[in-house]
Amino acid sequence: CSSLQLGLCELSLTESPINIVTQRAVTEGTLTPLTFRGYQDMFDSIITNNGHTVKVNLSGHALVEGGDLQGPYKAVEFHFHWGRKGGPGSEHTVDGQQFPMEMHIVHIKDKYSSVSEAVADPSGVAVLGVLYQVSRNKKYETLINALAKVTQQGNFNTFIVPKGQYSYFRYTGSLTTPDCAESVIWTVLENTVHLSKQQLSAFSDLMFGNGSTMVETFRPVQPLNNRRVLYYSGCNAATVSNILVINTVLTMLLTVWE
Repeated sequence: CSSLQLGLCELSLTESPINIVTQRAVTEGTLTPLTFRGYQDMFDSIITNNGHTVKVNLSGHALVEGGDLQGPYKAVEFHFHWGRKGGPGSEHTVDGQQFPMEMHIVHIKDKYSSVSEAVADPSGVAVLGVLYQVSRNKKYETLINALAKVTQQGNFNTFIVPKGQYSYFRYTGSLTTPDCAESVIWTVLENTVHLSKQQLSAFSDLMFGNGSTMVETFRPVQPLNNRRVLYYSGCNAATVSNILVINTVLTMLLTVWE
């Protein structure tokens, strides 16, 4: 975002992203496991370079609930934030550590038809944040190959399949792009997904709408301003090895076609 765009957000007090201080996160009994419905079904989605980021619009058939959310929320899109050639690029940081990339899966209450409609509700949007670290993950090769086809603005078809159960952090905040509406329930997964530096660097080959290299697409962390960060520890001891966190919430590469 430009400084002018970010200026639209400066007067607000519950902005995102934030630095999550793990020792200060509160274990809250009201938090429960997240439940994903409809994510196991394959469906056609479009990878789009919209000139600002890599975005995938979803059909809204996949729902997330539980986790003290106010009813089911439907997934409408996901997008990524990254740095430069595998360098720091996540929006959220954990104990001051910035990760190479972050994926945001944007959900809205099932009764709404769009994000723009949902943001009028103080809890209308629920975003799931997934952080990435450097390590080889062959399961993302097809996504990475697809990026080459959307280097300039354009679309590409692929399948996605979410699965998993995770420990997570929870707080109330905002969208991270203007107008930074403060209508978001944030869930940031504790466990990270691994990609190689080469795979992460592929995102840096994309182009903004003005033709410049699409790098450092993250908003800096914002003041917490006395908000509480809650923590839920998954009952299944979430690890990369035993619950396939390596797939993240989305296993993105069952099939790709022109």
